[in-house]
Amino acid sequence: MVAITAAGCGSGETRDAFSTVGTLDFANRLHIPPLAKSTKDPQGVLNFDLTAEPGTSRFLPGKATPTWGYNGAFLGPTIRARRGDIVRLSVRNSTQEGTTIHWHGMRLPSVSDGGPHQPIAAGDTWTTEWKLDQPAATLWYHPHPHGKTEQQVLRGLAGMFIIDTNEPLTAALPSLYGVDDFPVIVQDRTFEEDGSLRTGSRAMTGLVGDTLLVNGTYNPYVAVTTQAIRLRLLNASSARVYNFGFSDDRKFCVIGSDGGLLHAPVTATRIQLSPGERAEVVVRFLPGESTVFRSFPQELGMGQAFNNGAGGNDVLDVLEFQAADMLSPSMPLPDVLTAGTEVHTNHAVATRDFILNGTLINGRTLDMDRIDTVVRAGSAEIWNISNIDHRAHNFHIHDMQFKILDIDGEKPAPEFAGWKDTVFLPVRTTARLALTFGSHTAPSLPYMYHCHMLWHEDQGMMGQYAIEQA
Repeated sequence: MVAITAAGCGSGETRDAFSTVGTLDFANRLHIPPLAKSTKDPQGVLNFDLTAEPGTSRFLPGKATPTWGYNGAFLGPTIRARRGDIVRLSVRNSTQEGTTIHWHGMRLPSVSDGGPHQPIAAGDTWTTEWKLDQPAATLWYHPHPHGKTEQQVLRGLAGMFIIDTNEPLTAALPSLYGVDDFPVIVQDRTFEEDGSLRTGSRAMTGLVGDTLLVNGTYNPYVAVTTQAIRLRLLNASSARVYNFGFSDDRKFCVIGSDGGLLHAPVTATRIQLSPGERAEVVVRFLPGESTVFRSFPQELGMGQAFNNGAGGNDVLDVLEFQAADMLSPSMPLPDVLTAGTEVHTNHAVATRDFILNGTLINGRTLDMDRIDTVVRAGSAEIWNISNIDHRAHNFHIHDMQFKILDIDGEKPAPEFAGWKDTVFLPVRTTARLALTFGSHTAPSLPYMYHCHMLWHEDQGMMGQYAIEQA
C-alpha cells in the first residue's frame, strides 16, 4: 500500500502519499470500550482497579498480534465519574517492564499525575487518589515512562476518562454511552506479515502507520439508531495528525475541545487534531443514509516530501456510519453550552518563551533532576511557544487547561477557542497561551510540559515546572 523511499538528506523518512478510500468494506462493528467498574467505600470514594497486562489481539483476518492493554488485551475501559467525586485508582503492572499511567488533561496534585516521576515496576501496584475538580470533559490516560512511551502506547496502553457534571445547559446533549455518545479513539499502526506491530521506519515526527484502528477495531462501522450522535474524538496516535471530516462534506457541530465544552456549538466540515488532542462533535443523520468519517490532507509546514512522510497528504477512511431506516428523535443543540470565561491578560505576572527545535526545548533536553520553571500557585502567565524546527511539533502541559490567545498573531479558529491542554504547532508557528496554575504545591515534585509526538517526547523533548506557594 505504501511505497517507502529513503530521504535524500537530513533525518526522517519520505514516501508517496496514499489513500485507503475504496479499500475498506466496513465489515466490523465498532468495539465500544466497556465502562470501568467501580466500588464506593463508606467515605464515598470511588475505587477503580486497572491492570496493565500483555495479551493477544486479532485485528486483521487470520492474524494474531501481541499487544498490551488495561484489564484486557488492547486499550482499556472508559473511566467515567462526576465533578466533585473523589476517585482512587489502583494500577497493577503485570507487564515485564516498568511503566507509569498519566491522566492526560486532569488537574490534580503532582504526586498523582502519573508522569515519569511515578514509576510502577513490573509486578508492583500504584494507588493514588484525588478529587475531580474541573468541568465536564473528555480526557484520557496512557503510560508516560521516560524513553518508552511511544512503544507502550503502540502496544495498546491507553483509555478514555470522561468527567460529567450536572450543568443544566448540557441536558440536551447526546449522553447514552455506546448508543448516541461514542468514544472514537483513533490510532494508526503498520502490521508485519505475521501480524506483529512494526516498530521501526519512523517519519520525522515519529511512527506513522498505514492502517487505522478505531477503539481497537479495524475496518469498523457504527450502526446509528438516533437522529444525532455525539463523537468523543481522541487522537491517540504516536505522530500522525488527522484532519477529520465526512466523505459527503456534511456539516457537524463542534461542542467541545480538550478541556470541556465550548461556550456555543461551532459548525464545521473539518477539524484537525494532533496527537493527544480531543474534540467532541455532534452530527445528525437521516433514516437509511450512510457516510464515511475520513481524514483529509493537511499542511504540516514541512515541505511536500516530509509532509508525505508524516502522513499529511494521506486520505484515510476511518469508519462508516450506517443509519437505520427508523431513527429515534434527538433534541436540538442548545445555543449556549457553558458560561463564557474571559481571559484577562493584564492579570499575567510573567511571560515566558519556549523554543522548540529538533528534540530540544529552549536548547535543552529533559533532566529528571532539573526543574526548568518555577511558578506561583494560582498565578496567571502567558507562554509563547515557538516551533523554529523543520518538522511539526505540538505542546502539552500537565495539570493545565489553557486558552490559546493567538497563533502567529491571529485568533484561533472558533473550535479551538475553548479550554486546551495540547496545541499543534506546524513549522515556523508561534502560539501564545494564557495559563492559570493550580493550587497543588510541591516545589520538589514537578509537572511536565513536552511535545506530544511520542518519539520526540521519548528523545527528551520535555521540561519540568514546579508550583510553589504564592
